[in-house]
Amino acid sequence: MSSSSTILLRTASNLRSRLSLTRNFTTRSSVFDASLSSDNAPSGLYGFDILKSPKGFSRFVDEAIDRSGELISQISQLPPSIEIIRLMDEISDTVCSVVDSAELCRHTHPDREFVEAANRASMRIYEYLHFLNTNHGLYNAVLRAEREGHLQTKESRRAAHTLRVDFEKGGIHLCADKLDRVNQLNIEIAQLGREFNENIGTDPGFVDIFPASRIPKHIQHLFRPIYRPTSGASNRPFGLSDAFKEKGYRITTEPGTLSSVLKWVSDAEVRKQSYISGNSVPRANLGVLDKLIAARHELAQIMGYKSYAEFAVHPNMAASPDVVMPFLIDLSTMIRPKAEQEFKAIRDFKRKMCNEKTGDLEPWDEAYFTGMMKSSVFNLDSSVVASYFPLSQCIEGLRVLVESLFGATFRSTPLAPGESWHPDVIKMSLHHPEEGNLGYLYLDLYSRKGKYPGCAHFAIKGGRRLSETKYQLPVVALVCNFSASPGSSTARLNHGDVETLFHEFGHALHSLLSRTEYQHFSGTRMVLDLAETPANLFEYCVWDYRVLRMFASHYSTGEVIPEKLVESMNGARRMFAATELQRQILYSLIDQTLFGEQPSTPMDTVSVVADLRRQHTCWNHVEGTHWHTRFSHLINYGAGYYSYLYARCFAATIWQESFVENPLSFTTGSALRSKFLQHGGAKDPADLLNDFVGDGVLRYCGGGIVPNTSSLCKEMNM
Repeated sequence: MSSSSTILLRTASNLRSRLSLTRNFTTRSSVFDASLSSDNAPSGLYGFDILKSPKGFSRFVDEAIDRSGELISQISQLPPSIEIIRLMDEISDTVCSVVDSAELCRHTHPDREFVEAANRASMRIYEYLHFLNTNHGLYNAVLRAEREGHLQTKESRRAAHTLRVDFEKGGIHLCADKLDRVNQLNIEIAQLGREFNENIGTDPGFVDIFPASRIPKHIQHLFRPIYRPTSGASNRPFGLSDAFKEKGYRITTEPGTLSSVLKWVSDAEVRKQSYISGNSVPRANLGVLDKLIAARHELAQIMGYKSYAEFAVHPNMAASPDVVMPFLIDLSTMIRPKAEQEFKAIRDFKRKMCNEKTGDLEPWDEAYFTGMMKSSVFNLDSSVVASYFPLSQCIEGLRVLVESLFGATFRSTPLAPGESWHPDVIKMSLHHPEEGNLGYLYLDLYSRKGKYPGCAHFAIKGGRRLSETKYQLPVVALVCNFSASPGSSTARLNHGDVETLFHEFGHALHSLLSRTEYQHFSGTRMVLDLAETPANLFEYCVWDYRVLRMFASHYSTGEVIPEKLVESMNGARRMFAATELQRQILYSLIDQTLFGEQPSTPMDTVSVVADLRRQHTCWNHVEGTHWHTRFSHLINYGAGYYSYLYARCFAATIWQESFVENPLSFTTGSALRSKFLQHGGAKDPADLLNDFVGDGVLRYCGGGIVPNTSSLCKEMNM
């Protein structure tokens, strides 16, 4: 995910928000080669010596600003040359180290002092970035280097071009009044985005359910017990009234918990109340979103665009909403007949189970009845499936993939005192027998209070060329929220969590295996509508028995996962694939529409979302709900959510063309690395895809690029 509005900052953090090793990770040495040594000397957070205490963040910002000032001074004295681009990238690297470290700390550190210090550092460094964005000396130096610098490599020419375009995205080419307004809007947009996300955390909604028996026992541990007096309890003698209190549960309807309720609770009224509660908060975000839409639209218009969607999509492969919207509409039309068949099947199943002839199918019915249908048709028990995916074995699966595809291994690396932010964190190096260490990966996989609630890949340091013989190795963190089962010390993942883990690992590998000259292009620092492709590609591995048999084994018996079970899992996956794809199309359409061309009077976002839902799905909109007020991708991916669908299509083609015959092929893995992953964002995205896959992976349309959908349609039997 590219950072908003900054010319030098291309963060790879938090590319995807998805949602559960053993607590002590007792199998570390058996899963990873532990041959790296460390002098265990005291260090600071993430290996930065300056971050030995919360106060270090303030000094971190000071030093970044001082160093950047020195580099700016050097640039001002240089003639047009490639050296200007190198020094610009060093400024970018210096600033990104602060931004990325503060971002990870803000989301994961259990110490409030560190979190607050990181918050302050984040605000200060963003203020400094606004100064860099408006530095005409830097902009003019880049302009001269691009036009007169005789840049000899494609990557340096691409870097110069990208830097110039990023400067102009910040409005530096505008008159002073307009530039001031652009800077004000960017600050306002950042503040609104933070407020939107904070509201999601502070107002998750809740519903109180009595009696406790309405909640299945196997999920009761997710909720807080509550009590109310039974009738007549107040008349009981003092000291006996407690015995006559009725037990219930307070369901806090944050997304993860709500998902469990909708899937497992048979009581339709409980599902309904929970659905409405969870999708009616935070109400404050209705106003926040209105302000965000207005601010982004004004920004886009000052920059000469008709809409924020046009402004945001322009640098990507798609190039224009006029390319994105027809792609989404065509995909919606294509999937509609199959999605309608699936809807009718779910409705008929509900009527049969509830002994009704004309019962409607409501949104709170979907997860419950599709789960029942999958279990009845394929005899699937989610707890049985999870028993084959203890977290330590899933990590082993990642190791197997890396070794098979790339000939590299993960090695456990001791953490220096002060380097880690929590006892659960472990550090790995990615090691190649001929090339040495390729980069470092922190794993922070367990849920805890106050931690980032999803699953994401965070950059800490991007890779870049330091000299002819030295390369700055990338450092990333993979953050998840897995939980051990009650009474167990071992986290056993449901299959959706395994898919999420492999997805985020795909992002991490993209960062670790890239070898770009400039950190500006390191790993996922590329156009948004290609960045999700490697992560989507790695999801396929958790559905392929040839891969699963290499690591998926029963937590107690060690039995390899049965092939028939994997066949059933795949059958269940395909059962409602059109409905799930339709949902992703809807999300993309909402994102494009809200940030598209604005009507003469401010839009009612609730009505817009409801209308799109009616037009592009079979499902009802529930009056009073506004699901989109906690759809954080509207903040992180404004007008860019369609990128997931681009990635789905690209990954489907890559899998069918290159991996389906042997998903563990070293030859294929080497080609993936050398022709795709190692280039990060340093190469034209269309060239990356065509060089690796060949003709047919994409097509040019209306001045932009759209993916070939045939492989995705083939998967869905369309």
